[in-house]
Amino acid sequence: MSVSIIIGGQWGDEAKGKVTDLLTSRAQMAIRPNGSTNAGHTVVTDQGTFKFHLIPSGILYPHCVCVIGAGVAINPAELLNEMAELRQRGLDLSRLYISDRANVIMPYHPILDRLEEERRGAQSVGTTLKGNGPAYTDKVGRLGIRVADLLEESALIERLRLAIPAKNVILGSLYNAEPLDASEILEQYVAMGELLAPHVRQAEVLVQDAIAAGQTVLIEGAQASMLDLDYGTYPYVTSTTPTAAGACQGAGVGPTQVDQVIGVYKAYTTRVGAGPFPSELHDAAGERLRERGDEYGTTTGRPRRVGWFDAVAARYTARLNGVTQVALTKFDVLDELAEIPICVGYRSDGDQLVAPPATIEAYERVQPVYEILPGWRQSTASLRDESALPPAARRYVERIQELLGVPIALIGTGPHRDQTIWRADARRLTAARASD
Repeated sequence: MSVSIIIGGQWGDEAKGKVTDLLTSRAQMAIRPNGSTNAGHTVVTDQGTFKFHLIPSGILYPHCVCVIGAGVAINPAELLNEMAELRQRGLDLSRLYISDRANVIMPYHPILDRLEEERRGAQSVGTTLKGNGPAYTDKVGRLGIRVADLLEESALIERLRLAIPAKNVILGSLYNAEPLDASEILEQYVAMGELLAPHVRQAEVLVQDAIAAGQTVLIEGAQASMLDLDYGTYPYVTSTTPTAAGACQGAGVGPTQVDQVIGVYKAYTTRVGAGPFPSELHDAAGERLRERGDEYGTTTGRPRRVGWFDAVAARYTARLNGVTQVALTKFDVLDELAEIPICVGYRSDGDQLVAPPATIEAYERVQPVYEILPGWRQSTASLRDESALPPAARRYVERIQELLGVPIALIGTGPHRDQTIWRADARRLTAARASD
């Protein structure tokens, strides 16, 4: 048995897609445990670039069974579109299964998402407007509609009978918006349920059967730990729990069944949307990193905010998730820099902080403490051997490893599969690594 979790250690967009793709090459099952179409994984292959939103990137491998877990919020229309696009590119989706317990994003969820962001004005969260938050709000409020409900018209009628009047009151009274037509929604979602039905299963049973059979299972988390609903920069967070613990819950895996947690960290830091970001750059250096790193959202195309590596937040998430190995990505983006600052501490009101504070007000008072390392000013792109790294580049890797307290197993030196350095510290990861 081998169960591995891949999680983002920053604010998302850490190139988890590439790392997932590398490790899934030897997995028999890949599971997407959380999030929605507000997240995306980009994988660059010899067959072109693939951008995944709901479907696990393991679908690229014919031997890998792919599962969309119960923790995911599914927009059926967007899932069907993604499936159609992948079929057009020649991929076999017979190995794709969808949890019957996953919640469904209904037409009113994106509407409510947009209207609430507009209502908040300057205090808007900066969501992707995909309806993720309202869908999870309904899930917690026990008003959610699940995939299983789409397969039974009488059940969907009952769910809509409860939900639509409540949503229409909110739309009219709070937002002065037009009401929804329940019959139209029913017709659309029953039709989409019929199209999805061949893929719907009790996914947690499939997962547990795979583990019991000793298969290699990879859980590919979406988003990242600093966006966690409990431990992230609340309220500027996502609506699920993108931590290792949340991945277990969303995938239907027990914590004692997990063998390793791979934390993915970019060699610098980015985030999308509003919220605190102590090491953010607002100058030409930030713009240069954004362009070199192609820092634009996979799902939205929005430019990402860019900053130096934040070791305070990174160590916090490494400990919170019990990270056993680190993947350091987009290393080559730093190649041109003469100096590379690392945020090694937070100072606030004269005090040194050892972890991110709980309130936004406290976070906004944080001043980053930097340690300046020399750059290497030569290309590391496509290097595959650690010994070929310039001395300053090796020192940068070693310093981040010291700050995190976790071994760095691999270094990404470009977007392609083979643009990867596997370090001696890879240890157990080597059992799952892609062929050279």
